Amino acid sequence: MECDGGRENRRLRDVRVAQRGDLILLLAENRKQFIVRLEKGGELQTHKGVIRFDDLIGQPLGCEVRSHLGHLFLVLEPSLHDLITGIRRTTQIMFPKDIGYLLLKMNIGPGSRVVEAGTGSGGLTMALAHAVGPTGRVFSYEVRPDVIALARKNLVRAGLLDWVALKERDIAQGFDEEDVDALFLDVRSPWCYLSPAWLAIKDGGFFGAIVPTTNQVSELVRALPASGFGMIEVEELLLRPYKAVSNRLRPADRMVAHTGYLVFARKLVTPESAEEWREWRHARAVEKAKARAAED
Repeated sequence: MECDGGRENRRLRDVRVAQRGDLILLLAENRKQFIVRLEKGGELQTHKGVIRFDDLIGQPLGCEVRSHLGHLFLVLEPSLHDLITGIRRTTQIMFPKDIGYLLLKMNIGPGSRVVEAGTGSGGLTMALAHAVGPTGRVFSYEVRPDVIALARKNLVRAGLLDWVALKERDIAQGFDEEDVDALFLDVRSPWCYLSPAWLAIKDGGFFGAIVPTTNQVSELVRALPASGFGMIEVEELLLRPYKAVSNRLRPADRMVAHTGYLVFARKLVTPESAEEWREWRHARAVEKAKARAAED
């Protein structure tokens, strides 16, 4: 199988080629996507025909290949967007339109320490890990072991597990981390966990949450000031794609409209809360010292 087209005078060292073990995006003529890992002897079977992985290894990324039925497929490197939208999932995931915005809004980047709950199928976890690496860390809490197992598989497939600590625990018991840069809640009743969230976030740090209904927004916005948070913002993002045909450019028939309300806030520290914070940290340090002594 050979790629169609290409420039004969392009030097091999200038060409990025597909290699064994790579994750590859195969894009069919109808834009249907297939993300596969290239292993020797493997193949992708579709209604448009079979593509043998041995025929892809060594081919330049960006080329076209044909299935055994003659249908064209593009060979591409998958983007983070492709990996998130294409993951196996048993729960609803956050959409990339919301994820990209919250990364900027909450100042999450290389070296950041971030807490999220719940993990779900790991869509947001993947984006957080990609953003904080290689020196940062994501601490992800989830109560369902089967969901954590799936998220772990998705993170391993994307090569992002090294920057994530998956924790199977009810966040009502609190968070293990202190002084994290940002904390994001994707849970049914985020207002129930604002106290442990406040304790985990660094002074002036970032809080965020996503909820699907307005009554949940009202409940959360009502609870945030009483829990030591300020600069509260509520936002919703809508994404309208267009048909990329130059002679009849127009909006697509469908759009990604309401997926959830994003709520953002910052941790504030008053003299009273600062004193409570110091007492809590002292008590926690004493508990850790006793635990270490018991282990010795």
